[in-house]
Amino acid sequence: MNSPVIELRGLTRSFEQGGERIDVLRGVDLTVAPGEIVALLGPSGSGKSTMLQAVGLLEGGFGGGIAIAGTEASELPSDGRTSLRRDHLGFVYQFHHLLPDFTALENVVLPQLITGKPRAHCDERAEHLLGALGLDHRLDHRPSQLSGGEQQRVAVARALANRPTLVLADEPTGNLDEHTSDRVLAQFLELVRGEGSAALLATHNERLASRMDRVVRLHEGVLE
Repeated sequence: MNSPVIELRGLTRSFEQGGERIDVLRGVDLTVAPGEIVALLGPSGSGKSTMLQAVGLLEGGFGGGIAIAGTEASELPSDGRTSLRRDHLGFVYQFHHLLPDFTALENVVLPQLITGKPRAHCDERAEHLLGALGLDHRLDHRPSQLSGGEQQRVAVARALANRPTLVLADEPTGNLDEHTSDRVLAQFLELVRGEGSAALLATHNERLASRMDRVVRLHEGVLE
């Protein structure tokens, strides 16, 4: 049997606010299988983003265990966590965070160049992903020349550029109207499944969550 893509064991996270301790995560346990797409459902402020930051190894201060692709992240030094994040994770946020001075193609090429891949390979991969998302006619357009839905599709392509084991998506359609949201989500799911990646997608939208393979609910710091 393949190892889980991620395994969280007793994950905790607390903050101090006004001299008061706030427990955001209170012992989260979760495993995601290879190729599985899981919706992380909960209202705004429930800790979904905090949990994704933990899984994405984006900040410290967490208690418990986090294993990614069979590697225990808590036992790694900072450069080891960076390598684990680079080799196994892709990220899509509510805001696309594209580089404004680069074209759609270049935004998807750059993450690949950072890993040392040849430029010709990077171009081919970027063209494939953007074409699969219906953006083959927008390759040379900068973000300011793209609609909100198109910008978010470029962000999806960028997240998948290095063939991640797991894609973490934090309200990836939260800034889009319902029609555009449905279209972008459908393309996201189709592309992630086609690439064979797993995904953990945070949302407060029950209707969108129902389209995933499995739904887990974050309530008062634990998963239901």
